[in-house]
Amino acid sequence: MGEDVAALCERLVAGDRRALARLLTLVEDGPPDVHRRIVAGLHPHRRGARLLGITGPPGVGKSSLTNALVGRLRARGRRVAVLAVDPSSPLTGGALLGDRIRMQEHHADADVFVRSMAARGHLGGLAAAAPEAALALDAAGYDDVLIETVGVGQSEVDVMGVADAVAVVLAPGLGDSVQAAKAGVLEIADVLVVNKADQSGAGRLESELRTMLEVGHASDPSRPTEAMPPVLRTVAVRGEGVDEVLDALADRAAADAAGDREVRRARRWIAELALGRLRRELTDPATAAGGRLHDLADRVVGGGMDPAAAADVLLGRPGEAGSDA
Repeated sequence: MGEDVAALCERLVAGDRRALARLLTLVEDGPPDVHRRIVAGLHPHRRGARLLGITGPPGVGKSSLTNALVGRLRARGRRVAVLAVDPSSPLTGGALLGDRIRMQEHHADADVFVRSMAARGHLGGLAAAAPEAALALDAAGYDDVLIETVGVGQSEVDVMGVADAVAVVLAPGLGDSVQAAKAGVLEIADVLVVNKADQSGAGRLESELRTMLEVGHASDPSRPTEAMPPVLRTVAVRGEGVDEVLDALADRAAADAAGDREVRRARRWIAELALGRLRRELTDPATAAGGRLHDLADRVVGGGMDPAAAADVLLGRPGEAGSDA
């Protein structure tokens, strides 16, 4: 691919929206060498955008809340980007663009940028390229980047590794939505949002959430009470309660700025990039790692080595020579 990545990065930093759109496409679909050059080209130009995650089960109104948050942020004079992870089309693999359609009211605003990314089967509620996309939006000069996940269940908590603060959105009338989410998603919440609070059952859902938080706090008394996420009600389609959610997210993001979340995020990002590179090399027989894996597989099938010993050899663990004997 003959893209001049350095020139695209320079244009993005200078405010060229077309360069931003092109770089986001390359982040999603470009080959590994281009992907690496994009990260290297943009990382020095980070401007400290606030990354706010919006997650929760399907049908709770995440997109409506995200849309309302964009409006509130713009009213406060902040430039806003939205990274909306949509389900993938079964035919093309592309995003189904549901969130982008819901945010058409911001289409003419030059200080709002909305990008849909397809999950493409990546587990965790995010697209695999979400951290790099957030980096591009940060380098482009947006003050806030809202990262809306695809509808999630118990274990899709990857947004915690990208965002500065995370709102977990729930709504009444979805059966056992709290039970479905509590084992994983609720535990990453900086703010809990009961959306569609004008519907029957909102009070009960709020009580259940508060009870779960109190039980969790009682089981871990070392956790300070102020660390418990607030439980807030919204009717996002009418803009009710949205300012309170935004203020709570901003407070949590600011409180963690002095903590170690950024270090944890960098550690996770490095590990994901390294693992992705290793997977590509291992699945390509033309690489040294791929060829080595093929040879080791032959030895395991032939009975000359067990899989655990083969893994030690592949990883270059101490005692490799003994295992390989």
